[in-house]
Amino acid sequence: MRIVIQRVSRAEVKVEGKSVGAIGKGLLVLLGIENDDNSSDVEWLVNKLINLRIFNDEKGVMNFSLSEVKGELLVISQFTLMASTKKGNRPSYVRAARHETAIPLYEQFVLLSEQKLGKKIAKGVFGADMKVSLLNDGPVTIVIDSKNKE
Repeated sequence: MRIVIQRVSRAEVKVEGKSVGAIGKGLLVLLGIENDDNSSDVEWLVNKLINLRIFNDEKGVMNFSLSEVKGELLVISQFTLMASTKKGNRPSYVRAARHETAIPLYEQFVLLSEQKLGKKIAKGVFGADMKVSLLNDGPVTIVIDSKNKE
């Protein structure tokens, strides 16, 4: 499981021209799920995400987590994060989990994030053609992979 985290001042996702999720200050998370991911990947990533100290304190030092700043969270499923570009010029997505595996793990990621933050989070529509806009704050962009634990 792989996530791309972007610290944002605001972010929004639209499907067919209609806003389905929007946040103010917080994190936009792009979530890629691969074939052998499971609940332990979800738990490890959500804990890392919620506690990652990437928000500035009064001295401008990244010292606060999402929960400490009471930030918002927008989670977008993105199978292309699992692309392999090792061979040729056309990315291969064979590592990306099929819907029957990915959807329950995506839903578990959202639910556990809500439980840890103590509030509803914004999300995209799994499998939809989404238009995502954001104002990256910093910019701060971090990639975390549950298999590498980094």
